[in-house]
Amino acid sequence: MLTHTFAEGATDSVVLDNTSAEFHDFFERHYAELARFAHLLTGESDGADDLAADALIALWQRWDRLRQAEHPLAYARGVVANLARSRIRSAVRERRRVALFWSRGTDPSDGPDVAAVVDVRTALARLPFRKRACVVLRHAFDLSEKDTALALGISVGTVKSQTSKGMAELERTLGSTGAAGELLAGRRSR
Repeated sequence: MLTHTFAEGATDSVVLDNTSAEFHDFFERHYAELARFAHLLTGESDGADDLAADALIALWQRWDRLRQAEHPLAYARGVVANLARSRIRSAVRERRRVALFWSRGTDPSDGPDVAAVVDVRTALARLPFRKRACVVLRHAFDLSEKDTALALGISVGTVKSQTSKGMAELERTLGSTGAAGELLAGRRSR
């Protein structure tokens, strides 16, 4: 009986080792991409690593089910998108609280201080979240409309319209037709 228990424990250990190895491989292949995705969504380089790590922790907790899923990377991108959306909303609420606090004692300014050069990250940050996520996945990560829809949990038609509208807004902001796509594609190679 002791031998049987040891054999069962050894089998469980092998399964756990295989599961760990599979997840480790997934982590190694996709962590950098998930961090870049988070960075482009939030505009925060430091926070992007945290978001990617948090997403991978969430995946590890469900890895026994996800490892058999057809598209675990799409699920991971969706988790990153949701975490980024939460972080952005939290940051917006915090900025509003700070602005409310400081506005009590200062005179309001006449207008925004517009920088001479508009950066792609700044232009992306101005887009609503869904448009930004569609533009980033389609142009910076070169995903198909279907893969983008799968990652964000939306229809292909929504991906098409949000990407088109997002690119049009970026081109208006950046002032040049096609510049937005070129700049996003250039960020992919870095």
